[in-house]
Amino acid sequence: MSAAVVPSAVPAGPGTRTTETHCPYCSLQCGMAVTAGDRPASLVPLDFPTNRGGLCSKGWSAHELLDHPERLTRPLVRAVPGDRSSPLVETTWDEALDRVVAAIGRTQAEHGRDAVGCFGGGSLTNEQAYQFGKFARVALRTSAIDYNGRFCMSSAAGAAVRALGLDRGLPFPLSDVAAADVVVLVGSNPADTMPPAMQHLDAGRERGALHVVVDPRRTATARSAGLHLQPLPGTDLALANGLLHIALAEGLVDEDHVAARTTGLDAVRDAVRAYWPDRVERLTGVPVEQQRRTVRALAAAERAIVLTARGAEQHSSGTDTATAWLNLALALGLPGRPGSGWGTLTGQGNGQGGREHGQKADQLPGYRKLADPADRAHVAGVWGIDPDDLPLPGPSAFELLDALGTDGGVRTLLVLASNVAVSAPDARRVISRLGDLDFLAVSDFFLSETAALADVVLPSAMWAEESGTMTNLEGRVIRRRRALDPPDGVRDDLALLAELAGRLGAGHLFSADPETVFDELGRASAGGAADYSGITYDRIDAEQGVFWPCPAPDHPGTQRLFTERFATPDGRARFVPVHHTGAHEQPDADHPYVLTTGRVLAQYQSGTQTRRTRSLQLVAPTPRAELHPDLARRLGIAHDDVVELATRRGRARFVAAVTDAIRPDTVFVPFHWGGGSSANALTDPALDPVSRMPAFKACAVAVTRVGGPEERIPPPDAATQPAPQPHARSAPPAPRPPSRSPRRSTPVRSTPTFLQGVFPLTGEGLSKPGPVDPALRYQVPTGATAQALYFRGGNSTGELVYVLLVRDGVPVRWFPIGAKGDVHVPLRVVEDLPGGCVVELHAAAPEGVTGELVVDLGLVEV
Repeated sequence: MSAAVVPSAVPAGPGTRTTETHCPYCSLQCGMAVTAGDRPASLVPLDFPTNRGGLCSKGWSAHELLDHPERLTRPLVRAVPGDRSSPLVETTWDEALDRVVAAIGRTQAEHGRDAVGCFGGGSLTNEQAYQFGKFARVALRTSAIDYNGRFCMSSAAGAAVRALGLDRGLPFPLSDVAAADVVVLVGSNPADTMPPAMQHLDAGRERGALHVVVDPRRTATARSAGLHLQPLPGTDLALANGLLHIALAEGLVDEDHVAARTTGLDAVRDAVRAYWPDRVERLTGVPVEQQRRTVRALAAAERAIVLTARGAEQHSSGTDTATAWLNLALALGLPGRPGSGWGTLTGQGNGQGGREHGQKADQLPGYRKLADPADRAHVAGVWGIDPDDLPLPGPSAFELLDALGTDGGVRTLLVLASNVAVSAPDARRVISRLGDLDFLAVSDFFLSETAALADVVLPSAMWAEESGTMTNLEGRVIRRRRALDPPDGVRDDLALLAELAGRLGAGHLFSADPETVFDELGRASAGGAADYSGITYDRIDAEQGVFWPCPAPDHPGTQRLFTERFATPDGRARFVPVHHTGAHEQPDADHPYVLTTGRVLAQYQSGTQTRRTRSLQLVAPTPRAELHPDLARRLGIAHDDVVELATRRGRARFVAAVTDAIRPDTVFVPFHWGGGSSANALTDPALDPVSRMPAFKACAVAVTRVGGPEERIPPPDAATQPAPQPHARSAPPAPRPPSRSPRRSTPVRSTPTFLQGVFPLTGEGLSKPGPVDPALRYQVPTGATAQALYFRGGNSTGELVYVLLVRDGVPVRWFPIGAKGDVHVPLRVVEDLPGGCVVELHAAAPEGVTGELVVDLGLVEV
């Protein structure tokens, strides 16, 4: 930051001082200077590398909340202990902490150590996140800890680790985006979510760069891009595989880079054979011409970057989706090439650092693994405990929440910096689970929807009232400096954890001093993937932040990863074959549309802060559901009408925003509100098998008009709300195999029909053909006729196979497909198929041959 403009912590007037620090909101961590002393505080932006002197509306208004009348300044407890229907009343810190410690002791004595759990957040400083993980494993000795970053970054992290060996959101500085000739943004809308970052994109466009935005909505980011691809939510993986199919077919792969620095392309080459451009167009809605233009631009660019974000990742196949885009980037030689690469845009303020140092259920500091004996021994040595005393990995975030109050689940929960009653999927179910707890303690600076359910609420310091470090989206470790004292009676979460540890008999192992904790964090992370051991507060101050890994005091930090080798044992990046499986929940007659969720410019996360900011409330006072004009007209909905959205989990109401910026089959709602307008009362909690990320971004929904414009949106009738799903303890779901679903029913104006998909094949002899799958059967509707237009097929086996087109039980056409080959046969001369006629696809292969068969039969009803 520019010290010449605003010196750090120097007097700015009688009784005031000005402190350089950073915005409390998104992962840009924009630089700002806060002037404080006699409250209220004021702020101005600073020229920091990520924001270049800019701030968004959220950053400009951040100081408004420091003295908000709803700030919590005293601990709150239930007037009648154990009765959450009794009011919350102010009390002393001693009384509040006594209740927390008594509940911990009682629960662990009756139900075991893992019956006490912790739930953290991506806005905690590195020191707080580190200490929270240590507190869980050392003071509580529980395995039950996870955090809200599981709902944000986990799928991208999983994809990065298995392909590149390391998870750092951007493996290069944000300034590289400005210098790139082509940037593809998948499921990302930085114009609304991190507006100062648009300066880097704007600089690229001024140079003539092409920006491609992949998003079902024509967002502010998409409007400024050179090309907008508008896929159906949940089909980004199919699109990425389709682009790689084109790159392979057209000879656009960087063969030298692939040979020198990667492994596994052959398996991915086989996997994407099924993703022909016209099939991908039908799956995604993205025209073939746009597919070809995108991949050709990426391949031709000297410097090209692919960026994914939550729109692509918050699905039950989010890890595979991020992997598909990584496969494309690797094939084109982007990761590790100067000025190029793949990255993911971290969301929360410390979403990067928060996932590195021990809040996740399976991790220890520095990305070390709880299940690894060497990692356990290293961290236990730093903590001064026996490695055998460390618990094993625990349940992921939603699994932890869904088992609250059960035998074997958490019965006493401590929540820091998270509002799960609004932010978790299937939120009504999570609220019900919170009610099943024996005891709930929440630390927050406002009475959030989660805090309002608690037995004890502990007032915490806000961003400008605490010290520590944060790690932004680039992997740059920066300083959060204390600009003013918190209100009397308010403690920061680092001091809270140290105090609780002391009351639990482990106080000698904990500190309330941020720099002391950071130094310990450095030792604990030393030698790990996210190595902070060479970073100090003095270095951060002198260098505008330090990029990790930084393994020694004389190490410069690592701005750009993978320039010489990837973080895998052999130094090569790994291609991983993945397949499109479709959204976990498909539209049907009762829920005919696709619901997707996201952010809006003037709100942030669960809205605990921004919904209380007067200036932001003037900009975005009401949650709006975006509907295409065709859909609105069909349902009799006008702009500003109140609409009710219903899914299999709940109902919620919004003000209608009729706009052609969204697909006609898709509805968008923001997730910043709770209560009767809770988007997450609707969302699907189906979990990704790798990351355990819920499927926030796609589920089936019905839309009805409630009435005309209202000043306040009436909540849904409680009697119409479906009951939350009951407790059901089950093993994590196994990864789903490649798609067996041959087609997707989505509202379209035309009447084509496709029998298509990827299917297992076991040969019984070429003379013994049989049906491939019951899904590959089509009966022409009565009163209509149909005609087959083409057949395409692919064969993964090493032998010749045949596919038969069967009409009313009689074979009418044979299609030979060579070993590991494919065919494309036009069928314009096939006779008309009258109403009632049954068409099937059968297959024949040599006896004992196994593999996969790709089929795509296109028909049209006339």
